[in-house]
Amino acid sequence: MSSSPNSSIVCNLPRVTIVGAGRVGSTLAQRVAEKNLADVVLLDIIAGMPQGLALDLMEARGIEIHNRQIIGTNNYADTSGSQIVVITAGFPRKPGMSRDDLLKINAKIVVEAAKNAIAHSPNAIFIVVTNPLDVMTYLAWQATGLPRDRIMGMAGVLDSARFETFIALELGVLPADVKAMVLGSHGDLMVPLSRYATVNGIPITELLDAVTIERLVERTRNGGAEIVELMHTGGAFFAPASATSVMVESILLNQSRLLPVAAYLQGEYGLEDVVIGVPCRLGCGGIESILELTLTDEEREGLHTSARSVRQNIERSQEIIRNTSTSLGTSS
Repeated sequence: MSSSPNSSIVCNLPRVTIVGAGRVGSTLAQRVAEKNLADVVLLDIIAGMPQGLALDLMEARGIEIHNRQIIGTNNYADTSGSQIVVITAGFPRKPGMSRDDLLKINAKIVVEAAKNAIAHSPNAIFIVVTNPLDVMTYLAWQATGLPRDRIMGMAGVLDSARFETFIALELGVLPADVKAMVLGSHGDLMVPLSRYATVNGIPITELLDAVTIERLVERTRNGGAEIVELMHTGGAFFAPASATSVMVESILLNQSRLLPVAAYLQGEYGLEDVVIGVPCRLGCGGIESILELTLTDEEREGLHTSARSVRQNIERSQEIIRNTSTSLGTSS
């Protein structure tokens, strides 16, 4: 029997690993597969959960008309060869909690996940979603030893989408016609740039008064907390998953989209050795470049205030990790 002309061809399909099969992680797996971006490995420490979610997603393939493979696993060896690793693992916020309250709980989880994932996918680009996001991205950067262009946090895309949503609701316009940019940390010190917000190219300063704009800015800063308070038992996951999938898409398809993401800075905006949200071009190599916008004195001070808060939490997190390591060493 003659062999098929293509029998010797090996297709290396792109693979995205998602560490954490909770609501954000599982929704992101659905987004990536159904947008036909990559095969997906969904990993979690809970036995059976990622396997069940993966099977459920696989059974939807014929309906959604795609043929992407979705694997559920508890073993990092199954993530080998991933082009992108997304870390969503960690505890979500509860009502009354800030993202910073999660620092002690999630620092160890993220560091362990980053080390395990990089061991099996040394060439991967990492996207961190776990809160407090800017600090967790910094810890993952340290843990992996990756160059800064290959590790980033998802924050600004989500925060900008929230700002755009609130503007659209206020004006009664199509959300797709609204464009906005949010810099800074993923929290109440974020810096929504109302000067850069437009509706089909028209600045919102021409459409809304200053009091209304400030109200929308404040709602954006508290956008995640608003959802937590409404839900009581969890936080946002649809919009965070969509925001992350946009970043994954820009990288895998080499789109070079200009998106606000949490990046490690080395002098940009006058900031050093800190992860903070800034506009970046994302392509197949990760962060292709960081755009330095011309900021007003007030905006620049807001960004630096945000960065100082992140820096303080980075120092706190490193102390937590050191104490944990010392405690483990003493008890062994």
